[in-house]
Formats: sequence, C-alpha cells, structure tokens
Amino acid sequence: MTTSPNAFFKLIDKVSMLRHFELFSNLNEEELQDLARATEIKSVAKNKYIFKSGDESNFLYVLINGTIKLGNTSPDGREVIKTILHPTVLFGESSLSTNGVRTSFTKAMDPDVRLLQIDVTSFKELMKSNFDFNLKVVECLGNKIANIESRLESLVLDDARTRIVDYIKDNANKYGRKVGYEMLLKHSLTQQDIGNFTGTSRQTVTSVLNDLKSTNQIHFKRKSILIRDLETLA
Repeated sequence: MTTSPNAFFKLIDKVSMLRHFELFSNLNEEELQDLARATEIKSVAKNKYIFKSGDESNFLYVLINGTIKLGNTSPDGREVIKTILHPTVLFGESSLSTNGVRTSFTKAMDPDVRLLQIDVTSFKELMKSNFDFNLKVVECLGNKIANIESRLESLVLDDARTRIVDYIKDNANKYGRKVGYEMLLKHSLTQQDIGNFTGTSRQTVTSVLNDLKSTNQIHFKRKSILIRDLETLA
C-alpha cells in the first residue's frame, strides 16, 4: 500500500515531535516511525476535557504545549486537583493497567493545548520489545508516584499558608523566569484552582496572596506572580 504525500509528511511531523521527548530518546528510526503511526496530534480547547472519569482508557498522552489539570470531582461537585501538568509529561498511564477505565479527569487550562495521543496497545508492544524504553517508562511512573507522595505528606503535615507558599516556590523554581533579582511566574490557574490543588479554600489563597503582597514579598496579577526574593519567601 502506498503512502499519500500528506500522510507521509504527517508521519515525519510526528516522528520529529517524538524525538524531542526524553522518554523516546533511545528509540531507533524504525521504532519511532512505528510509534508515530499509532499516534495522533490533538488540539484541545480551554476548559475542555481530554478524558473523564469512567471513560475507556485506550490511549496514553504526551503533552506538547499548554497546561492541563488532572483530578476528580467530589460528591458535592467540587474539583479536587491531583496534579497540574506541563510539557513534556506523559499522562493517562492508567491505560497500562488491565481495568481499562479512567478513574480521573484531565482538562485543558490554556487555549493552546496540544498533545500526542498514543494507542496503548502499540505502546505496550514497544515496552515489551525495548528493555531500555521499558525502564524509562518505569522511571517516569516512579517519579510521578514520588511527587504524589510528597504532596500527600504536605497535605497532612503543613498548614494552609505553607502549602500555598510552597506551591508558588516550587512552580517558580520549575517554570519561573529571572527578571533581575526577582522571579516572574506566569501561570494559567485561578485562585480557586490553587485552592483545589493545595487543599485550601479560594478565600484562604486570596488572604495569603494579599498578605505576601502587603509585606512586599510578591506582586501578583491574574495570570502572573512576581516574587521579590524566592529564597526568603515565606
């Protein structure tokens, strides 16, 4: 069967994208092309679901750009955010288990979210045939579990203010940009999102941010936080 020119260039685009991710760095050209054939490039509008709890889990995903949140909905309708994901993370890995049903939702937080949707059967076959790739996937999942354990420990041991301040510091270290002696953190979260992530209320988040501003530790707008001195922020 011949490959149409459009399909060929789409394949090349997907191979090129896969090459940019550390997870796939040890795959050879044939493996990359096979995986690319099992992959689709998807765009998701802001506040739209990528998948919901109860959906069939036939795919894994790699986030190309934008920010998404993963979480659950409580019985009273509140969002409980488990984690906030940035490029170039793998997610939807529950599809690697045998139950085949999602237990969480993922939702786009930016208007320009793009991702690679990978058929789980092809992904599993690659894990079976490439031991080094298998190890990379296990390492990726292990790091995620360690991050979740750290968050749970914080929810149990730290007070609300500490959790909010630690959230700002952690994100500034990972995604902030130096501006002279200060640090600028641009983000896609509402104060309600920060509250849902840190296990606090929106009112508590507002109170802590206003207090940090009044003591000249930060200056914040709706989508950015300027931190005066990251080391002394408390």
